[in-house]
Amino acid sequence: MDAVEASTVVYLPPEEVYEFLVDFPRYANYSEHITEVRQYGEGKTGTKYDLVFAWWKLSYTARSEVTALDPPTRIDWELIKDVDAHGHWTVEHTPEKAPDDEPDASEVRLRVEFNPDSANKDAIDLPALVSLDWVIKKVTPKIEAEARNIVRRIVADLEGEERPVDVAIHTAPDSM
Repeated sequence: MDAVEASTVVYLPPEEVYEFLVDFPRYANYSEHITEVRQYGEGKTGTKYDLVFAWWKLSYTARSEVTALDPPTRIDWELIKDVDAHGHWTVEHTPEKAPDDEPDASEVRLRVEFNPDSANKDAIDLPALVSLDWVIKKVTPKIEAEARNIVRRIVADLEGEERPVDVAIHTAPDSM
């Protein structure tokens, strides 16, 4: 399994961060490539979401399912069509990371594990002469840049103002 992990510190208690993250339909507000999120269920374990992505001449709908919730520290999910992928959000209370002018802090991590060889090559209608391998090579750096942008936008919304946000991105061809 390959893995990508993004982490940052938010100057809020874990409960507030968790409530924000568990609201998956809101994610469309933060990504220029997620055009819509449709929810099937009440937002609890077992709820399914369609995340509609669009980039270049391509569009794709990922179907995910929430597999476990452990408020206010963890949200587990998996993709349930076209590719073997799963991941989780974790929220760790880290008040020691808050600057002097902030009352609290939490470290937030998004981890995604996926098997790139499991991708259903027929799931995306590719233009003539475009291979899935070419698309993956082009999309991978965009995913990392988009992860950084999404985290920055979420932090600004959560905290009520923009600030420089250090986003650590870790990638590995094997589980970390």
